Amino acid sequence: MQKAELRKKYKTLRITLSNSQIDDLSMAIANQLLKLSIWEYTFYHVFLAIEEQKEVNTDYILNILSGKDKNIVISKSDFETGAMMHFLLTDNTVIKKNSYNIPEPIDGIEISNDKIEVVFVPLLAFDKKGNRVGYGKGFYDRFLSNCKPETLKIGLSFFEAETEISNAFEDDVKLDYCVTPEKVYGF
Repeated sequence: MQKAELRKKYKTLRITLSNSQIDDLSMAIANQLLKLSIWEYTFYHVFLAIEEQKEVNTDYILNILSGKDKNIVISKSDFETGAMMHFLLTDNTVIKKNSYNIPEPIDGIEISNDKIEVVFVPLLAFDKKGNRVGYGKGFYDRFLSNCKPETLKIGLSFFEAETEISNAFEDDVKLDYCVTPEKVYGF
């Protein structure tokens, strides 16, 4: 399937999920993450879920990272430039939803891309080769292409892998892993 078809299919599938299903599936994803040997790093980038888009609830991952005393990095999107700025999440961080309902920090301690070692990546769909489909604005492709090559990219999905995304581009940034409630895919 092509990206546009996959976007439509998985947005429709997400709409059918209840809030309690989202919580249960999100907790299962967090538990699957514990099976990965990724916990020796220091800086972890986590997206804050857009509830209205029924995204994976990353609160469970935030709790794991806090419990392991890790540095948590969250982003603020600039829709004029298509860039993301990254900030350390602290007890003093003020989070506010932007006009797209994305929870973002107002300001804070800025963290450069080269410090980030693990990125939990939001997505709508992914395939068995590690390609992903997002919302189509390119924020994460730009962000991930500016990270160090060894930065781990871990997709989070409620649904299992598609066989292939037929119009994936050569310069799309591939995932290293994708974690679903049922399994961990390694690429």
